[in-house]
Amino acid sequence: MSEIVQSDALKGRVAVVVGGSGGIGSEACRLLAQAGARVVIGYRSAEKTARAIAEALPGIGHIALPVAIEDTSSIVAFHAAALSACGRADILVNAAGVTKPVPHADLEALTDEIIDQVFVNNWRGVFATIRAFAPALAATDDGLIVNVSSIAAFTGIGSNIAYCGAKAGLDIMTNSLARALAPAIRVMAVSPGVVDTEFVPGRGQEFKDKAAAATPLKRITTPTDVAEAILACATHLKFSTGTRLVVDGGRHL
Repeated sequence: MSEIVQSDALKGRVAVVVGGSGGIGSEACRLLAQAGARVVIGYRSAEKTARAIAEALPGIGHIALPVAIEDTSSIVAFHAAALSACGRADILVNAAGVTKPVPHADLEALTDEIIDQVFVNNWRGVFATIRAFAPALAATDDGLIVNVSSIAAFTGIGSNIAYCGAKAGLDIMTNSLARALAPAIRVMAVSPGVVDTEFVPGRGQEFKDKAAAATPLKRITTPTDVAEAILACATHLKFSTGTRLVVDGGRHL
């Protein structure tokens, strides 16, 4: 899809990508910039990586700014810095999150601390980011929010039960906010299956090979697959809101 999107399709738009230094986020930054957007890369700790990504993007004016989505004051500061630098925000991509592998049957291993960390980073932090940017997105009268969810939200299969629950909550948040923020802002979710990144600790090549073999299209999702779906929300699916795009090669079947 990235090859058929006009290079000026998003000219004049500002895209804010939280988690922009990660595997999915960095690809989203690249494709959004290729389509003409000015990109704000939100990173938690990988400053060097985020700045290198910004410098490598096509176009001008891209910046990297720190944000810790578990800390609302950090989100507020990030929002202020982004608007100060760019003057507007048209697209918000929420690609940040954390998880930790915990067998679903091992109830004792899923501690309160893990549960809280997962929900804060995968639900509350996303909501707080949207809350901060919503006025700026609405001011364009054509705002877009894309939440990176997971098929774990509706299959119940994922790195741990809390992660499945947080992503299910994110999907419902997407639905609720699509109603609440319409018509000025559209809200979409993109739901990958197993993605070829290092997001889930401890998942090596053997796991990826098994996942690919169990997927109808016989490979796992790439970051580019997910980024193309994010781009489509901005460039092609302009009459869609409150729904999810499943990008998993049929793994959920």
